Amino acid sequence: MFDLVIRNGIVIDGSGAPRRIADVAVQEGRIAAVGPKLGAGKREIDAAGLVVAPGFVDIHTHYDGQATWDPFVTPSSWHGVTTTVFGNCGVGFAPVRPGASGYLINLMEGVEDIPGTVLSEGVKFNWESFSDYLDALASMDRAVDVAAQLPHGALRFYVMGDRGADHAEVPTEHEIEEMAKLTEEALHAGAMGFTTSRTTKHKARDGRFTPSLSAREAELLGIAQGMKRAGRGVLQVNSDFGPGEFEALEAAAKLAGRPLSCLLVQVDAQPKLWRETLDQIHGVRQAGRMANAQVGSRPIGVIMGLETTAHPFAAHPAWLEMRQLSPQARYQRLVADADLRRRLVETPPGGGPRAFMAESFHKMFPIGERPDYEPDAKNSIAAIAERSGRTPQAVALDEMMAHDGKGLLMLPFENYAYGSLDVVHEMITDPATVLGVADGGAHVGVICDASSPTSLLTLWGRDRTRGPKLGLEFLIAKQTRGTAEAYGLMDRGLLAPGHKADINVIDFDALTLKRPEVVYDLPAGGRRLIQRASGYRHTFNAGVETMQNDELTGERPGRLVRGAQTPA
Repeated sequence: MFDLVIRNGIVIDGSGAPRRIADVAVQEGRIAAVGPKLGAGKREIDAAGLVVAPGFVDIHTHYDGQATWDPFVTPSSWHGVTTTVFGNCGVGFAPVRPGASGYLINLMEGVEDIPGTVLSEGVKFNWESFSDYLDALASMDRAVDVAAQLPHGALRFYVMGDRGADHAEVPTEHEIEEMAKLTEEALHAGAMGFTTSRTTKHKARDGRFTPSLSAREAELLGIAQGMKRAGRGVLQVNSDFGPGEFEALEAAAKLAGRPLSCLLVQVDAQPKLWRETLDQIHGVRQAGRMANAQVGSRPIGVIMGLETTAHPFAAHPAWLEMRQLSPQARYQRLVADADLRRRLVETPPGGGPRAFMAESFHKMFPIGERPDYEPDAKNSIAAIAERSGRTPQAVALDEMMAHDGKGLLMLPFENYAYGSLDVVHEMITDPATVLGVADGGAHVGVICDASSPTSLLTLWGRDRTRGPKLGLEFLIAKQTRGTAEAYGLMDRGLLAPGHKADINVIDFDALTLKRPEVVYDLPAGGRRLIQRASGYRHTFNAGVETMQNDELTGERPGRLVRGAQTPA
């Protein structure tokens, strides 16, 4: 008798093959069989009319700190994710010398917008080496599997001390060899890869650029030697891809003999650069080497409200006067004080600049109960203002004061240069791409893209009206087998015998992504944006049910994943 049989579901197995009506049987945490009329199970679930798919694999998150205190790894676990990979973009928390965690917190706060007070309170730093950090992760049972990568920033700071925090400082030959040795050791201990950041967007909280920004060829190639000796791991990079950048990174990956994975987004300032980079990745693949681009499935949008990090009035003198008030007290004052509202939406005294972000109202949109991730310009704050005879500032303030001060706006700032998702369609349908820009656990006060696995299905598989949709077989394969293979996790992402029984049972017709909301549930009362969904009937990790009818069950079968995996 099987431990579990999910009967009569619409099986979309993660391979890209056509859907079929079948049973899925589970035994001892693995898929035992997929087919019609399988034998009895100790527990049976009728999945007639429901999609049965592998658990989602999210390879680009920043749960480096949260995974040490939160066994449920939300919001990702609410969206069918059963495996997360963090340590991306060269930031993380190991290795770290005793008493030196302050800089790593400073760096993570600046790069990934995770409050330093939250990290200081929540992360215990009871480790030094990367292996120690993995052991700390392994000591906690959780709802999802987690995997970590070695970050360049932490490695450089560990080896070079305070010099390592300055990207212009050049390591000695001995220090490069030490970085290579530690990289090799981390990969043998179970790191999924080595990650680096070479973008000017990444700065520590104190304003300094990320330590790896301009690491010289000798440093990159030295670390690549460590990867080569280990014979494992992915080289993950976030770069501005200026002249010569891709060539330097590809040279390191070639020397290491390891896959190169590049974060790829469309930026407004250079809206065609993504295509040039993707063409370079295709060139690497055509030469027989492994490379991919990590892309998103929707715009990367700053979410703005009265309680978020950024909004159109965040730099306004009248707003700054209220900075010490609680969110509720600020809202009540806005409701009661018409003169305050007038000052916010009019030119500040002295003829200074109009409200912060004023030039972006044509790309700023209200977020409804069912968020629209391909909004039309005719629904922008600027367009609403023009139709209603009000200023954009007045419209924005009214929208944020809606829902008892919980109203939200979205400003798509990447992947939306042309006002549609046509470029994103090109990205996600390209064979050289994998899904990987969700950033779960990061940018907690301005972005909530950890819900991307849900919008991937609802937007592209069902609801899109401004362009072609995509088949569920393709979308699910992209978020399961595609992401799993990118990191050598060959034991998951596929409903086939011997593979890990990570399974989603989804009411696709009813699948709904809800409006984001601000909560204060992080350590030290820290604030974050979260987003829930409805339609996930069951989620299993290794055959243990972690979600039922959109709610966590409290079960914690998740484990630390150390390195590449193979099916049983």
